[in-house]
Amino acid sequence: MQIDLLSPETYARGHPLEMYAWLQENAPVYWHEEPDGPGFWALTRYEDVAEVGRQPHVFSSEPTIMIADPDASSVGLPEDEHKMMLMMDPPQHTQFRKIISREFTRGPAAELRPRISELSARIVDRVAPRGECEFVSDIAGELPSYVIAELTGIPLEDGRELYKLTEVIHTAAEALPDGAQAEAVGRMFDYAQNVYRQKRDKPGDDLASQIVHAEVDGRCLDEIDFQLFFMLLIDAGGDTTRNLVAGGLHALIANPETLAEWQAHPGDCAATAREELLRYVSPVIYMRRTALKDVTLHDTTIKAGDKVVRYFGAANFDPRAFEEPRQLDIHRHPNEQIAFGTGTHVCLGQHIARVEIDCMFSEILHRLRDFRLAEEPAWLESNFISGIRYMPITFST
Repeated sequence: MQIDLLSPETYARGHPLEMYAWLQENAPVYWHEEPDGPGFWALTRYEDVAEVGRQPHVFSSEPTIMIADPDASSVGLPEDEHKMMLMMDPPQHTQFRKIISREFTRGPAAELRPRISELSARIVDRVAPRGECEFVSDIAGELPSYVIAELTGIPLEDGRELYKLTEVIHTAAEALPDGAQAEAVGRMFDYAQNVYRQKRDKPGDDLASQIVHAEVDGRCLDEIDFQLFFMLLIDAGGDTTRNLVAGGLHALIANPETLAEWQAHPGDCAATAREELLRYVSPVIYMRRTALKDVTLHDTTIKAGDKVVRYFGAANFDPRAFEEPRQLDIHRHPNEQIAFGTGTHVCLGQHIARVEIDCMFSEILHRLRDFRLAEEPAWLESNFISGIRYMPITFST
């Protein structure tokens, strides 16, 4: 089988399950050539993907979690010692994460449920009378944009505009006009700069104010630290939920009996259905690590300095971990899906994302019926994020 995990075309209709299955069976530690780089090891089995994420002392998040070692200037990122939290290892990563971690724990996330439910209802209210919509922009992308805007203390409409920038940032550079990603990052940083100055002078009780006035090792975070932190919050705060809700409805439309069962018995399966959609959709395709020392895995020697890329979608479809993984089973239990990652870098916003997913599907499936695709969905052109960017649908109420 021809293996190409780099081309966005590979993910043009979702995860390449046949490719993953071949790798899991024949080459669980697969050396993948890289046209503009040294190459990398691709991990596709559940156990390996999960365990490597739990060993930051062996597999580092530095210098980046992306496959390519980026030319920072080409995408508008700072070229000095500043780093995004995703590209840090403990103890530095732990210190930065603590700045806002309390707001993202299970209890505070649960306290947001009434407001998130209210926002979900408002979104569906606006769309329901029409009988049709472009599901990604009209519904799936709205809620997480609003929630992260409220958490960071910026206007809701600004959250919507910033979400558009994240789509550009995640699209493969070759699918965009020259300089488009750098422009998107620049606009995000310009906005963050204004937020930094506003929250520095007039702090509130929001996350942005907490970050602006935080200290790490006795040092106040500076403007660039804040810009990187802000971009991470806006990006990660919207990405998983948006792509999960859109990809989840697409999967349900393709499995009408499952969709009908969930609508008929919503109270019986909401939590297990949500975890199953997280497994089945797996919005984040991969995360890279870099080996800090020589390691042997499945009789293969990974050298210090080698890139090691963990494929979450592959892991979540590994038959060694999930019985009949290609079946969408909304009653699946247990379901130890790892769409949010594992270890110290497990998704900080996972509990809020779960509340958003629950509230959004509760509104959608309770109030809308007879879903139909009006056109074939168009997928995000990316080898990093698996997501539908355009999905017109019709429905009844």
